[in-house]
Amino acid sequence: MKKISCLLMLLFSVMGVSQTLQGVVKDENNKAIDFMYIVNQRTQNHTHTNFKGMFEMDGLKPGDTLIFNKMGYQSKEVVFNSPKIEVVVKTNTIALKEVMLAPEISSENIITTIDVKRNPVKSSQELLTKVPGLVIGQHAGGGKAEQIFYRGFDIDHGTDLQVNVDGIPVNMVSHAHGQGYADLHFVIPETVDKVDFKAGPYHFSQGNFATTGTVDLKSKENLEHSLIKLEGGQFNTKRLLFMNTFLNKTDESAYVAIENLNSDGPFESPQNFKRFNINSKYLKTFNNTKLVFSFSHFVSSWNASGQIPQRAVDNGSITRFGAIDDTEGGETSRTNVSLKMIQKYADDSQMKHFAYYSKYKFGLYSNFTFFLNNPVDGDQIFQKESRDIFGYSSDYQKEFMLGDTELTFNTGVGLRTDIVGGNELSETKNKSEVLQRLRYGDVNETNYFGYASVAFQLNKWVLNPSVRLDYLSFGYHDLKPTNNETGFKLKEQTAAILSPRLNVTYTPNNHFQTYFKIGQGFHTNDSRLVTSSQGDAIPKAYSTDIGFVWKTTPELLFGLDLWGMISEQEFVYVGDAGIVEPNGASVRQGVSFNTRYQPIKALFLNFDANYTHARFRDEASGQDYVPLAPDFTLKGGISYKKDLGFYAGIDALHINDRPANEDNSIVAEGYTVTNLNMGYIWEKFELGVQIQNLFDVEWNETQFATESRLQNEAQSVEEIHFTPGTPFFVKGTIAYKF
Repeated sequence: MKKISCLLMLLFSVMGVSQTLQGVVKDENNKAIDFMYIVNQRTQNHTHTNFKGMFEMDGLKPGDTLIFNKMGYQSKEVVFNSPKIEVVVKTNTIALKEVMLAPEISSENIITTIDVKRNPVKSSQELLTKVPGLVIGQHAGGGKAEQIFYRGFDIDHGTDLQVNVDGIPVNMVSHAHGQGYADLHFVIPETVDKVDFKAGPYHFSQGNFATTGTVDLKSKENLEHSLIKLEGGQFNTKRLLFMNTFLNKTDESAYVAIENLNSDGPFESPQNFKRFNINSKYLKTFNNTKLVFSFSHFVSSWNASGQIPQRAVDNGSITRFGAIDDTEGGETSRTNVSLKMIQKYADDSQMKHFAYYSKYKFGLYSNFTFFLNNPVDGDQIFQKESRDIFGYSSDYQKEFMLGDTELTFNTGVGLRTDIVGGNELSETKNKSEVLQRLRYGDVNETNYFGYASVAFQLNKWVLNPSVRLDYLSFGYHDLKPTNNETGFKLKEQTAAILSPRLNVTYTPNNHFQTYFKIGQGFHTNDSRLVTSSQGDAIPKAYSTDIGFVWKTTPELLFGLDLWGMISEQEFVYVGDAGIVEPNGASVRQGVSFNTRYQPIKALFLNFDANYTHARFRDEASGQDYVPLAPDFTLKGGISYKKDLGFYAGIDALHINDRPANEDNSIVAEGYTVTNLNMGYIWEKFELGVQIQNLFDVEWNETQFATESRLQNEAQSVEEIHFTPGTPFFVKGTIAYKF
């Protein structure tokens, strides 16, 4: 048979008849590699592997050279001389020279993928900062979701950035502390495999909150090894991490990761911050089906010193790390369960089913204005809720040829339901006494959605039009009796939005890609606002991006992106009143420059610069600034790391001064903060040290223009209120792999 096969191959070669190749790609541990990119050097035809590592390629002739490429693996060349092959590709530290640009590879993901593979996330606070141009700030004792700044937006805690973890939505609709609240602290950073970032609202999967973009965190499907890690540092900081692999077969794997973290922080009043996490995953493949089951549980509690007024520091009544009201703080928990099933069919189509459930609880004490509204007991407020989230989605994908054009068709449907009990805002005193209940009710909000997308690959061009339909049902059951009513009030409203998008990419070779994108994004409003007819249900934003990614040399990559956005409405959450206020339409334009350079395998340099011009459309010049919107940010760093031995890295973040109110009369001060990490890796052990704020600069992590009154003041004052950034902070690490 072997002789006959060789004779047939020779005959087909002489006749010039093209052939079909079927193959499978695995790593050195005999595990299938999905989405391995495979290109025929002669024809530039390409394909990729499925979740079983299998692929099929047409149009081959004996002697054709195939290139196998995926970030995190060594590139490999194989000469075609058999209709069936098995290819083994070794895992590898990320190397820029092996990164290939391709029509199927999104240029916007290249930068974040490189960064995560090269410099893994070290803390949950770092998860979002892997996005170029995105800046975060913590201002409530470490347990509250971070404030997000991106593309000229003060996104608050997630109003205009969609965040998902393994398909589970993180943003909370109609949350007790603001629309879109996205707390990522339930993620253990060592389990993160990829940060899949989509700038703008251009992909069919992007729904609610995807105004400026989407961050999809994807955890590892299996662990390379089990691990125990101990961390300790200043401010009574302690962390224990345990990661264990229970199963590690070619078709079945399971692991669990457990994290416990405690810290008092640099504040005079100890934060007593505590967090406990469990992340686990089970994977099974059989026949043409893949099952992934995930479970996670998270609980956290903390105290906080809140945002302090600049005048209190200037007059010496408190220090930068003091407090006006140190009884702030909170507690939260979240449990997630999900099941994903992927089925591959003989006609080269596949179906994905995904179902999830989340149980969430939240309670937060805050005091933004001190004694402005209540000069006797103070202005402390309490926000609380208990939430159940149910979701399901299915996606069908089919790849086929229409003449000489390769098409990829996607269509899907899904829903998400949030059932929120006891959504509360109350005035309190010392965390113990409820003075007045301002808002109290139940929220029932459901988002049904469907989409369709077709990607036409025309040689080096890809045209991808898509459309998404979202239908939303808002319900608020007001449980707070009014003066004239003792009964309960149920209010409901529905809305729908159709979002068209278009992506066009041109990839003339594997070193250059340019793109143009245009589309519509949106974020919904709080159900309490919608049902009271105080605001539109779905404010829309219209965006466009144009740019390119270019590997000028095998070791140097840079990208340039120009973008613009028109937003129909801006909304500001007023925490102490529990309302959302409309601020008007806005226009934003920006430019982003990113570069990555790896002169030798162990040395890696990264640099990101972002400029944004953001203004309200309907306000007079000079009165049209968007408060707290960053207009210029820089991120950069240098790292040296081998698989074993000494490693070190230094990185810096700069954000310039920005307006804190609409007329720029109050300014939020910019800052530059530098961090250092170094250590040594052995086969089984690792020792490391991290230094935050290496030069011990005084910087304000979050800043707000707030009107407040101190207890001894006759009149209120509007000025900067801030949470100080971490001073010089040293943390040591010891880890053992087994």
